[in-house]
Amino acid sequence: MTITESGTYSISGSLSNGQVIVNTNKEEKTYIVLDGVDINCSNSSAIYITSSEKTVISLADGTTNVIKDGSSYVFEDESSDEPNAAIFSKEDLTFIGSGSLEVDGNYDRGIVSKDDLVIQNGNISVASVGDGLRGKDSVVITGGNVTINAGKDGIKSNNSEDTSKGYVSIEGGTLDITAGQDGIQRETNVLISDGNIKISSGGGSENSSSSSNEWGNWGMPPDQNPQQQTITSDSSTEESTSAKAIKATSNITIDGGIIEIDSSDDSIHSNDSLVINNGTITMSSGDDGIHSDSTLEINGGTIDITKSYEGIESQVITINDGNIHVVASDDGVNAGGGNDSSSTGGRPGQNNFSSSSSSEININGGYLVVDATGDGLDANGSITITDGVAIVNGPTNGGNGALDYDSTFNISGGTLIASGSLGMVQTTSTSSSQNTLNISVSAQEANSIIHIEDENGNEIVTFAPSKTYQSVIVSSPKIKSKSTYKVYVGGSSSGSEIDGLYSDGTYKNGTEIGSSSVSSSVTSITQSGITSTSNMGQPGGMQGGRRP
Repeated sequence: MTITESGTYSISGSLSNGQVIVNTNKEEKTYIVLDGVDINCSNSSAIYITSSEKTVISLADGTTNVIKDGSSYVFEDESSDEPNAAIFSKEDLTFIGSGSLEVDGNYDRGIVSKDDLVIQNGNISVASVGDGLRGKDSVVITGGNVTINAGKDGIKSNNSEDTSKGYVSIEGGTLDITAGQDGIQRETNVLISDGNIKISSGGGSENSSSSSNEWGNWGMPPDQNPQQQTITSDSSTEESTSAKAIKATSNITIDGGIIEIDSSDDSIHSNDSLVINNGTITMSSGDDGIHSDSTLEINGGTIDITKSYEGIESQVITINDGNIHVVASDDGVNAGGGNDSSSTGGRPGQNNFSSSSSSEININGGYLVVDATGDGLDANGSITITDGVAIVNGPTNGGNGALDYDSTFNISGGTLIASGSLGMVQTTSTSSSQNTLNISVSAQEANSIIHIEDENGNEIVTFAPSKTYQSVIVSSPKIKSKSTYKVYVGGSSSGSEIDGLYSDGTYKNGTEIGSSSVSSSVTSITQSGITSTSNMGQPGGMQGGRRP
């Protein structure tokens, strides 16, 4: 059935092997109401829009509409691979209405627009061999319930010729994406302002890059994983596939929404800059939790990285606000590849950084809790803290440190608590304006309290690290020059505990391990019989050698 004049058309009924074609005036819009259809085309797109200013497909209330194509196409032009989706449009395509749409893309893609693809409403389910939704110029979702099960990318926009296009914008609605490759992938920017978004990519975090150092970029060996091949995009440029949940060549901005991610590769990845202003984001990653090549800025929101290789990674990382929890099998927060280059060096799934020589971690506010098997805060450059709370449960092995930096670590405000092993201890720099206590103790069990109080018995910090520890670095505005501080281990507290930090309670039954008067910006308190190996206020080095 071919529609040759613009207007509004209502379609119902079944078409067992046929096609609806829209070929109208390019300066006029065409409206199609799907009012309970079942359209199957065995050798091409079931709905094929060749010409129209814009086509709007309305899903009639209370109806279920099924669109399917076959597994092989017959093309009019054998040199072309279009159309290549169950619903394919060469023009702008918009979906509205509260009905249901089920799309089976058995040849390649589910729904494609060569211009802008917009979903305003509807209950839309897409299953596809290739990409689920693709809009060359943009994909915009403002509402509806969208479920995608795609063999390749879940949502993709791929215009690489115009920097104002090739973006994905999620402004509302509910999305549930299962993708063999990237969940959301765009040539330029990804913008998320609202919505309830769930993404599983590449088989999830259990199919991680750590499975074998001899395999490809991530997960299973290349000969068993079709995602680890090189494909040709519509712009005829070669690109390496990946299994990231949210991926942008340029910038990613998240202003809100509820986002849940389980990714084989990076959970959120930008080849340029990334900004998180708000939202509730939970992620489990087989590689990095959040990565950007250039800059990464967190201004708010709740971020929970429950599993990752590197937790938060960029050339320059700035945390101004937000509630952030990070669990990492290597470094928790890593700037520029880290002081020991642990995030590069040829590991599977490794990422790039910008060419800038400045690598920085800047914490100006917020609440950050890190649980890292490698380094807790690791900068191939400098670390600066001016405000906020940073808690680090660092490594238990001697080849890593809770803090690791190459240049300086200046702290002028906020609270820092960093626990870990004694092997590669670094403290804050002696140039800091806020005082720091560098504490070395005998090996303490996980969840064993360390308590610091002043000469009058006032609590400075009562903290129970989540892992075994011998070193604790504490910096707080409460630590005053020319005052004396006592350190206790063990015992108990009647206070309320969040992330190991106790407040509003009474500490008792601990064992005093030492005390000291603060006469410089970094003061060491070492339990008798313990040898400290810390670099007080000095840049770190690769004392333990480069790690794989």
